[in-house]
Amino acid sequence: MAQRAKGVPGRPSRFGRLSLRVKLTLSIVLLLSLVCLVIGVVSEFALSAFLTSQTDGQLYAAADRAKDFAMHGGPLGGHNPLDAPGQGAGTVNAHLVGNQLVDGGSLSQHGQQVTLTTAQLDALQTVPVDGKAYDRTLDQLGDYRVTASAIPGGVVITGVPLDPVHLTLLTVGLILFGVAAVGVTGAALIGAFAVRRTLRPLERVATTAARVSELPLDRGYVDLSVRVPESDTDPRTEVGQVGSALNLMLGHISGALEARHASEMRARQFVADASHELRTPLAAIRGYAELAGRGRMLVPPDVARSMTRIESEADRMTTLVEDLLLLARLDAGRPLELAEVDLARLVADAVGDAHVAGPGHEWQLRLPDEPILVHGDVQRLHQVLANLLANARVHTPPGTTVVTSLARSADGSAVVTVTDNGPGIPPDLLPAVFERFARGDSSRSRAAGSTGLGMAIAAAVLVAHHGTIEVHSHPGRTEFAVRLPTVVPAQRSHSMPQLEARRPHKPGRPPNNLRAS
Repeated sequence: MAQRAKGVPGRPSRFGRLSLRVKLTLSIVLLLSLVCLVIGVVSEFALSAFLTSQTDGQLYAAADRAKDFAMHGGPLGGHNPLDAPGQGAGTVNAHLVGNQLVDGGSLSQHGQQVTLTTAQLDALQTVPVDGKAYDRTLDQLGDYRVTASAIPGGVVITGVPLDPVHLTLLTVGLILFGVAAVGVTGAALIGAFAVRRTLRPLERVATTAARVSELPLDRGYVDLSVRVPESDTDPRTEVGQVGSALNLMLGHISGALEARHASEMRARQFVADASHELRTPLAAIRGYAELAGRGRMLVPPDVARSMTRIESEADRMTTLVEDLLLLARLDAGRPLELAEVDLARLVADAVGDAHVAGPGHEWQLRLPDEPILVHGDVQRLHQVLANLLANARVHTPPGTTVVTSLARSADGSAVVTVTDNGPGIPPDLLPAVFERFARGDSSRSRAAGSTGLGMAIAAAVLVAHHGTIEVHSHPGRTEFAVRLPTVVPAQRSHSMPQLEARRPHKPGRPPNNLRAS
């Protein structure tokens, strides 16, 4: 099995995903914990060496007293070394002659002599006879500091317990741990407060950047007046340097946005003026073409065909100019002719026009039982639906099923969807489908008379109506969804004629390939 990769580039570690405040606080806590650990370990080792040195002093003093008593008390030191004056509780003494025990034992807490066990004597006999101190464990008696010294005719072994040393080290260790824990906890709380207070200017800088990121910078006039407070732009501090750099960057961005908006306004004004001025010569061209077309029987066929093409291209050019002029007016925020609009009747009329223009497609209509009213410009909303249906007709082959449905969503808004089972929109075109002059197939679009402005006009009209439009497409299914805010519906008696006008034919299949569901 392959081992799991460590340190994958571009993927932050768990520590890297923490906030700066948490990182700094954790760093302070870890550093203090490490310092306290080092101090505690060094203190324990130093205290252990000191206490061991003191214990060795006590051991050597006790050993001297035991040797003196053993040498001067009867033949071959016939007195037990434990009877030597000044022996403390827990002291162990043994007097060996050869390998035979003459006297030996330990002193209890009450000064009584306790005979040593065989295992304890065996442990004592392993002590080198060199007068140095060694550590030994004497079974139930615990750890001892032991020394063995030679005397005339034998060996005296003396030991003092290490339990007081161990108890002192344990007590001091617990005290150090408790003090360190309290100190680290207090330092963590104070450090967290200090870090939070120190990072407040950085939080204010981040808040300013977040406010800028929420502004719609992609279009229209943008009032980029958000700046980092002057108190957070002190160049002597790191946070101040960041705040100053952010303010400088926002100033450059504001200037660029103003220049872009001015350029857009000049371009829109030019398009509006040009479109308005082109309407008059185009109307004259169309008039002369229609006048000349009345005498097609009197001119050669190629001249008649040329006049027909002139009239057709004049119509296409007029449509383009009208679309550009409409977009310019929408961009300029011209007021719409608002009124209550019955979307059901509007959808039914648009689908009826579409199946007349595209008899080769199968058109299906799905309407609710109750009217759905919106506040809008009926002509512009009809143009939106006409553009969506024309888009489905032009960019799908004959025989494609186009379903237009109207419903009320859960939030009360009206939703109109136009769905077809055609080849779908190319993935590279899908993000730009609502941009101006966007075409998936240039040659096909031009042959069908498309200007590439239909979806852009639909999006602009819906924005003016405070609505939205979305598209989802893959091979075999393309859906455009229009969402509009609704108004309180009129009384049912007022909407009855409208319902009658859009009621489907009962007997058989609806005429002209139009199905109502």
